[in-house]
Amino acid sequence: MFMTGKIFQDRPALGAWISYGLGTENSSLPGYVVLRDPSGYNTSGTLTWTNGWLPAQHRGTEFSSSGTPVLNLKSSIPVSANEQRNNLDFLSKLNRIHQRRLPGETELEARIQNYELAARMQLAAADVLDISKETAATGKLYGLDNKTTEPYGRRCLMARKLVEAGVRFVQIHPKPFQPWDSHSGTRQNLGSICANCDLPTAGLITDLKQRGLLDETIVIWSGEFGRLPVSQNGTGRDHNRNAFSLLVAGGGFKAGYAHGASDEVGYAAAVDKVSVADFHATVLQQLGMDHESLVYEHAGREETLTDPSLTGAKVIPGLLA
Repeated sequence: MFMTGKIFQDRPALGAWISYGLGTENSSLPGYVVLRDPSGYNTSGTLTWTNGWLPAQHRGTEFSSSGTPVLNLKSSIPVSANEQRNNLDFLSKLNRIHQRRLPGETELEARIQNYELAARMQLAAADVLDISKETAATGKLYGLDNKTTEPYGRRCLMARKLVEAGVRFVQIHPKPFQPWDSHSGTRQNLGSICANCDLPTAGLITDLKQRGLLDETIVIWSGEFGRLPVSQNGTGRDHNRNAFSLLVAGGGFKAGYAHGASDEVGYAAAVDKVSVADFHATVLQQLGMDHESLVYEHAGREETLTDPSLTGAKVIPGLLA
């Protein structure tokens, strides 16, 4: 729900809406990039970066944080740059002829655009995602000198480089499956996953600030829900949809500030409540978009990320500096 605003599947993710609303600043890279753990997907698979019914070019594009960053991008046989250019130009002509026969097919248009983008990425992506030129101090900041923090730190560093290169939305995932879903062994599980993520997350925020990028970049660190204030299975906690917290940095959000509070036992939000829709509305505003005006017509309805007529979504001024 946090990514799409609804509990229903196949709705556009937040990154897809932002890509749709803002486009891309770099024509050689996707507007929405996903950096997951190379060893696998989380339980929801690709649903957390789906385009839903938005045009398919707004779907998150997976980049790998190990090996070749963009899968299946390099030719399996050596091809000269001139020959490659001629092949791509000819393919583009055929694609456009085919497209004229099928007007209004957004998936076909998206596929053509993705092929053309892939050709441009052959040069751009490898250069942008090359972290070998980063200083030792930067590597240490992200925890690349420690096997516990290196995998997640590498993705955080790649995210910074992608943001610098003009990618609008970068989504980073920790370990695959559900590492935070501690129905048992909460203390052990949290100790492990926090050890992976805490230092690189702080490093990313610090690095963005040092480079003057934090004011124009929003860093959101969040899950889907909280945990109940009572034990489950003796050592765990069950899901709690009534209260949870997240971390936000940069992009005009207040620094060094805790907004709202739960009730005395931590079961439900009680003071200065912020719904997911409210938070999305506030994020969109900080990116220069009005959540009520960012509309896409689908199945006879003007769809929005926040669905304000149903959710009552509103911008929360108290979150902003």
